[in-house]
Amino acid sequence: MSMLTPPGMGGKYRITGNAYPRMRRPHRRRRIVLAAGTAVIVLGAAGWGTLQLVEVFSGGDGTRKTAARGTDCKPAPKPTAAQVAAFPKPAQITVNVYNATPRSGLAKATADELKKRGFRIGKVGNAPVAYDKKVPGTGILLGAPGAAKGAFPVLGTQLKGATAKTDTRSTADVDLILGTAFKNLDPKPTADAALVALNKPKAAPAGKC
Repeated sequence: MSMLTPPGMGGKYRITGNAYPRMRRPHRRRRIVLAAGTAVIVLGAAGWGTLQLVEVFSGGDGTRKTAARGTDCKPAPKPTAAQVAAFPKPAQITVNVYNATPRSGLAKATADELKKRGFRIGKVGNAPVAYDKKVPGTGILLGAPGAAKGAFPVLGTQLKGATAKTDTRSTADVDLILGTAFKNLDPKPTADAALVALNKPKAAPAGKC
């Protein structure tokens, strides 16, 4: 009988050998470690997902935006003097009004109205032979090449559809040759609004951000 067998116990209860039996603990610790690791992974994934949603709904990383604004944003440049005073005023423009239609008195009536609107009036009468009864539209604006960027746009605010042509004259006056489609100048409020829009400086491009 082994020394490990308690007194009075024998037979099938007898313990043989010279070493105590090893009693193993249940695998509870392994389960706890695995559960803790799984929880950490789940919480990490949830936190990352939340961060992504915040970036989507807030338009991105606020820190990056702030840095970009600080380095890339530039204020819009102010309009230059050339942009503010690009066109002459009506009082600085001398207009010759010619009638290329069969209707009599049209040139004088138009010249009188242009004078009321601030334009200086030069010659008034029938159109030259080269244009008489040969202007199908509302009219032709005729002047020196420099008028294309000065007098023509200003006078063009008074009637829609007029075409512009240049000639070899050296004077600053311009001709308004009334065509067969002409009825009246545009209503004064409409013409005034067009003149204001013409002289309004163009919006400068926004600052880069």
